[in-house]
Amino acid sequence: MSQAVAPLRIRHFRALWIASVVSNVGSFLQGVAGSWLMLELTGSATWVGFMVASTTLPLLFLALTAGALADLVDRAKLLLVSQIIMGSAAAAMAIVTSVGEIGPGLLLTLGLLLGVGMAFNLPAWQAMVPDLVPRGMVASAVALNSVAFNVARAVGPALGGLIVATSGPELAFGLNAVSYAGVIGVLVVMRRTIATSDKESSSVANAIALGVRYARFTQAFRRLLLLAALFAMTSAVLQAVLPTRTEDLGGSAAAYGLMLGAMGLGALMAAFLRELVVRRLGAYSLPATIGLFGLAGIAVGAAPSIAWSMVALLVAGAAWVWTLTTTNATAQLMAPSWVRGRAMSLYSLAFVGVLPIGSILAGASADLIGAGRTMMVFSFGSLLLAFLVPRLKIPALADVSTPEFTDVPTGVHADTEGGPVMVVNTWDVNSENLDAFAEMMAEVRLVRLRTGAYRWRLYRNAENPHRLSEVFLTVSWDEHLAQHRRIDDESAALLRQARTLDQNGSPVSRHLVAVDVEDPDGWEQLIASHEQYHRDDGSIPLDPS
Repeated sequence: MSQAVAPLRIRHFRALWIASVVSNVGSFLQGVAGSWLMLELTGSATWVGFMVASTTLPLLFLALTAGALADLVDRAKLLLVSQIIMGSAAAAMAIVTSVGEIGPGLLLTLGLLLGVGMAFNLPAWQAMVPDLVPRGMVASAVALNSVAFNVARAVGPALGGLIVATSGPELAFGLNAVSYAGVIGVLVVMRRTIATSDKESSSVANAIALGVRYARFTQAFRRLLLLAALFAMTSAVLQAVLPTRTEDLGGSAAAYGLMLGAMGLGALMAAFLRELVVRRLGAYSLPATIGLFGLAGIAVGAAPSIAWSMVALLVAGAAWVWTLTTTNATAQLMAPSWVRGRAMSLYSLAFVGVLPIGSILAGASADLIGAGRTMMVFSFGSLLLAFLVPRLKIPALADVSTPEFTDVPTGVHADTEGGPVMVVNTWDVNSENLDAFAEMMAEVRLVRLRTGAYRWRLYRNAENPHRLSEVFLTVSWDEHLAQHRRIDDESAALLRQARTLDQNGSPVSRHLVAVDVEDPDGWEQLIASHEQYHRDDGSIPLDPS
């Protein structure tokens, strides 16, 4: 328990956490009111599925841009803007509903606007966690954020159902709008102290491309994204068709809130048991918790009454939080700080962005075959996914190592123009070392591409087959300097090992910068700080000629 609550001793994290509890309660009031109001307006499970999906659907289109901004601008300011957008959308829902002007189209549109704010909020919020707490507390901080979410899940749905039943959805919408004020207030007070100062200078388009290349050429992270997307697709069914399932069992809006509350209560209890579960299950924790969620979902679909459904939802909530805490913390610990916002946006895209697709498919399926059968079919998919997890070879959370950067000089930066840049590293390799060299180059290729190169090739000299040149391109000289700063300790060790395979003990590096024929001057500016990087981060020595 002491380890579980340790991040709350850190003032900045504690203040944001308390504010997020209040905001999350408001979000659940909003979710219950929006789903139930849409059901009253249309009587269609498909429309309800669209409404559930509306707050996350924009993430499909905005996640990459939001992640890039989380790495390029002040995260606190980005969070402020996104919170204001979400609060404004909720306030508009309350107003138009109270005056009787709400309709399915307008309700869905305002839900999408709220989703736009959420799309920009989520990557910045997640990327900021490792900036607020020490590395050893990251998993506990993620679990506490899950507690904040699930405290709200335990209270919000039941309270939302009661409010909708007694006072109408407009009050729930209004309370949600007010709930954003706490987070906004904390961010305003703390903005200067939690701002990240070491931002890279880049265009949004280039930053997005870098983030995508990082994920593409980091195998473990790529597999984690695949797992998150598959789990989102199969697990979305519980919340998407639960209103229809509640009606099938003879329940009202209040019963729907209680059923969601049962799932939240299970998740809340599970958050405090996370350390025990992860320690006992180790590498098997992910397949075990995903499989448990699938079994619980099947039980909800087959349950003969609301009471039995609530028992199954309690178990589903526990399995849900164990699974998501593990995958979220793993993603945050895998990603280096320079790309963490983009990495978390891709994680959000893989999970939260895929959720609306699962919700829409589940809603359409419920209209065709019924809510109970749909829950069983989709949850069986989660059960199958549990057997796939070991094949993905995702490291256990305790084995995840955050990239370390101890050899790169600090305070070295040159805001220079010029490019594209072609880097040519040349080795003379003995015949007996050629196979080992080729294998090592496969690893070096991944390092170059995930740290900034947009193209990489290995060339063999036709006149001298023992001379091989590694060639890679970056978009600019400034981007190449940034690439040096992104070389972590493990990658630097790999580059030093590659240097030993040169038969002369001294491979050389040449840098070719595209020339602006109209203004070819300014070469001194281009080489500022570059030699120091090559001395300190394991890079190939520069060609003295």
